[in-house]
Formats: sequence, structure tokens, C-alpha cells
Amino acid sequence: MDLYQKAGVDINLGNTFIDRIKPLIRQTFSPEVITDIGGFSGLFRLDPSAYSQPVLVSSTDGVGTKLKVAQLLNQHQTIGIDLVAMSVNDIIVQGARPLFFLDYMAAGRLDLETQTAIIEGIVTGCKQARCALLGGETAEMPGMYSVGEYDLAGFVVGIVEKEKIINGSKIRPGDRIIGLASNGLHSNGYSLVRKIFFEDLRIDPGEVIPELNTALGEELLKLTRIYVPSILSLIHEYPVNGMAHITGGGISENLPRILPADCQARIIRDSWKIPPIFSLIKRMGNVSEKEMHQVFNNGLGMILVVSDTQSHDIVSRLQESGEQCFLIGEIVTRTPPEIPIKWV
Repeated sequence: MDLYQKAGVDINLGNTFIDRIKPLIRQTFSPEVITDIGGFSGLFRLDPSAYSQPVLVSSTDGVGTKLKVAQLLNQHQTIGIDLVAMSVNDIIVQGARPLFFLDYMAAGRLDLETQTAIIEGIVTGCKQARCALLGGETAEMPGMYSVGEYDLAGFVVGIVEKEKIINGSKIRPGDRIIGLASNGLHSNGYSLVRKIFFEDLRIDPGEVIPELNTALGEELLKLTRIYVPSILSLIHEYPVNGMAHITGGGISENLPRILPADCQARIIRDSWKIPPIFSLIKRMGNVSEKEMHQVFNNGLGMILVVSDTQSHDIVSRLQESGEQCFLIGEIVTRTPPEIPIKWV
């Protein structure tokens, strides 16, 4: 055993890991990818004839302390899908098609089975988002992370024609607001969730909760939905004036990011189905209605603002794509200092 291995870093194991995941990653490659795994960087070519004024759109994100739940339950197959979802959903709101994804994974000690399961999830997420996993970095960092702990970060680059960028500037009074259903918590609010269920109430993650009709841990590890395919299909046929990815901060913090100064969103309470996990958190954690809307998505992972005349057609189109969606409100005229969102 060499000195570096004695210090906790196994170079040979790292090389074995790369060899193991290469076939997985190649499954995401498109003809635009012109490098293989193992180089210092990844190369991706654009077809210059496909765009007149191409704009690159990028985002980076992680999955927060949902990682703690995955590590607690020793279930790592889906956390990679969450990682991809958090970034690609951030760029699709501007109408951008994801091109390629990069991941960063750091662990106290490399475990082939765990890290391979994570990469399998990332590959699945990239396939769902129709983008290439172009490369990444795996760091073995003893002393920084305990054995069994790891951290993840993701980075995506997409593309959109300049004239087709969706940024909320076309939102007008009279527009309708459509909410797309989430798959539960997605990847936000887990610090509060873990405190309520695991620290304060000391609930075993394997305990089946009647209200959820499943084990608590299974509920907490539900996948973050990737909205890319359905939205790309939609915007090819219909104009969308604005979109907001409902992540940390909930509707209260994320929807105002796309509203013009003279527009207010009137959200109709009880206009969509709220999954049981949210009422459970509110009741068992004694969380206020205001804080619930500031922390969690409360059943809506994506919000679209569209013209009133096309709203019903758009709802039908989204439903055909497999999305559960709801008409949840409208845009009205706002005169500052009125608040950007009003619940009615």
C-alpha cells in the first residue's frame, strides 16, 4: 500500500470507477459530442445552420440535504436524477434546450457500488432531459467527509434562439397561470423536514405513515420531476409568456422573479391537489401557512403564465404530454407597493 492510499485516497479504485461508468455515460452521447470520457475537458459541437442567433443558457445546482436522507437509507439510485432535474428545470423556464450536463461528486472514501448507483441516476436524468453527460469530477476527500458521506453538484448548458427567449417580459394583465404538479418535495426544504421527522419526532424512516400510504423514507426520496420533454414540446406549438421553476422559496419567492413590475399574480387557494406530505409537515411540525409557501413547492413544481385565449388548449396539450396541471390564477394590474402575489 502506497502512502497516498494510506492517507485515504485510492487512485487504482478511482480508475476502476471510471472504467465502470464509461459505458453508462456513453449512453447519453449525441452526435454533437466529439470527445470520450477521460479527457481533461468535454467537447460539444453546435450545428451553425440550426440557429441564427444562438444564446447559451447555463445553471448549476445541487440537491441540498436530501443527500442526508439517501445516505441514511443507503439508497442512492435516484439522487442523480434529482441532481439533473434541479439544473435542467432551471434553464427550460427560459425556453432553452439542454445540451450537456457535468457533475461533481466528492466523497470521504470512494465506494464503487454507491458512486456507480449515483452515476446511473445521473445518466437516467440526462436521458429524460435529452442531454449528454459530457464529463465530471469525482473527488476522494478523507478528512473532509466521513466514510459514507458524499456531496453532489451539477452544471448544465443549454441553447435557445435569441428571439425565443422566455423571460417574463411578455406577461400582461389578463394572462392565466398554470401550475404543473410536483412529485412531492422534490429537492427543497429537507433541512426543515429532517428536523421535524427525524430530530423532533424521532420517526423511523422505515415506518409506514397511513396518511402517505408508504414508508416515510420512501416518500422523502421521491424523484424530482424533469419537465423538459413536455415543455419543449409545448413551446414548439404554443407561445408561453413566462415560466418559474418552483424550488427553494416556493411560489412566494420564485413566481415574482418573472413578473413585470406592473403585474400581480392572483393565486386561487385550493385550485390544485396538494400531496399529503405537505399537510403532514404542516400539522406535525406546526408550520405556518406562510412558511409552507416560502419553503416548499406545495404540489406545484413548475408554473407557466400564458395568454387567456390559449390557456385551455395549453392545459390539454400538457395533459397529453403526461403532465397533471391546473389553472391556478390570473395576472392582474399591480400598482407598487402592492405585493407581487395575492392569495385569494
